[in-house]
Amino acid sequence: MECQEVRQLLSAWLDDELDADTGAALAAHLDRCETCWREWRELRALESALGGMTAPPPVGLPEKVLSRVKPRRRPWLQSVALAACLVLGIALGGTMARSFYAPAASSPTEAETASLEVFQDFPQGSLGTVVASYQPKEGNGTLQ
Repeated sequence: MECQEVRQLLSAWLDDELDADTGAALAAHLDRCETCWREWRELRALESALGGMTAPPPVGLPEKVLSRVKPRRRPWLQSVALAACLVLGIALGGTMARSFYAPAASSPTEAETASLEVFQDFPQGSLGTVVASYQPKEGNGTLQ
């Protein structure tokens, strides 16, 4: 290993981030090179001096963070938005329902024909088959 490569890896070795082979090669280089060994000692001394230090948080930091994290609720705005969505949903539903359902027929025969046209190609034994096959007889209790 070259000195420049060792110096780049010293911090990672101090933090136990190197694999065993790279760590062994680095240790072998430190045994041979006095300059890299001095830098290694300085880095360890710096880490031990700074590692034990604690820094208090800045004054008012928790309050500042909480004020930015908490959502600012505007209940009246939420209520207005909910009401607008409800009105829009009802309006769109009514408009779409007109295009899905045909207007009422003018005579009872047309109404019966229109309702039977809806039931086509149903599996045998289904409610659609029963309704589609229903043929009212005269005098079936309907007013004539």
